[in-house]
Amino acid sequence: MILLRRQFLHLAAGAAILPTTSHFAKAEAFPVRPIHIVVGFPAGGAGDIVARLIGQPLEQRIGQSVVVDDRPGAGGSVGAEAVVRAPPDGYTLILAGGNNAIDATLYRNLPFDFVRDIAMVAGIMRDTLVMAVNPSLQAKDVTEFIAYAKANPGKINMASGGNGTSSHLAGELFMMMAGVAMVHVPYRGQGPALADLVAGRVQVMFAQLPSAIGFIRGGRLRTLAVTTAKGWPALPGIPPVADVVPGYEVSEWFGLGAPKATPAAVITKLNNETNACLANRALVARMAELGGAPMVLSPSELDAFVAAETDKWAKVVKFSGAKIN
Repeated sequence: MILLRRQFLHLAAGAAILPTTSHFAKAEAFPVRPIHIVVGFPAGGAGDIVARLIGQPLEQRIGQSVVVDDRPGAGGSVGAEAVVRAPPDGYTLILAGGNNAIDATLYRNLPFDFVRDIAMVAGIMRDTLVMAVNPSLQAKDVTEFIAYAKANPGKINMASGGNGTSSHLAGELFMMMAGVAMVHVPYRGQGPALADLVAGRVQVMFAQLPSAIGFIRGGRLRTLAVTTAKGWPALPGIPPVADVVPGYEVSEWFGLGAPKATPAAVITKLNNETNACLANRALVARMAELGGAPMVLSPSELDAFVAAETDKWAKVVKFSGAKIN
């Protein structure tokens, strides 16, 4: 009788382990259906380009389709909210970027907290903004630009891709740190803003490099500086703003995020596969053509980075006085 009881307990213990083992097997099998990357901006923009750039090699590695789902609105917050409210299973991701760090303070009544509600998964790409001017402007470098701006307060029109965008806040940070005043002229996207900069209707823009690089290489814009802390490989010989304005630094970044409760095993899997894609020479070369470089980080490193970016831009938003209901 004692022997039978021991055999029963042994079998029961084995059965108790089975659901855990089965659950683990399911996690190991991830993914078993298409993954959606939600982009909070229209098709053709920098975010859409980057999502498709990583989507194709990721498809090949995971054996499932990667669908880019553009959901524009509210500076990217419409797309972010859709992911926050999605099932936390790894099948709905956000193409995160600097806009999410800015929106946290810019929008008064967001129904979510990006840092709290999104678990960062993997970095994708970093690039720089460029301080670009119309060639008719007499300033040939940042020092001359600051001198001209101080001698002509309110006469320099600064274009941006819209209120609260990285191009807007990069300009606000420059004004705050350099002690100059410019007139902000927001546009509905980088394209229209760059068109007016090329036409001379505005004088300066802190532009996204993937959008501006064609105009720069074609000689239709003059690049005074890059906004990263050091020079940028895609623009050799162009100095950083920080050479003249110490401590100034703005970089564009893109990464993947998931709803906060997504299982750690799924996040690890996606991080490993994304990082493997970023080691591909062809992908790195394509990023370089767009002026970017791979951003390889662990989930915890990326979480910390996004939190620091959010704190940084909160100060700039406060200085600018920008608020959107």
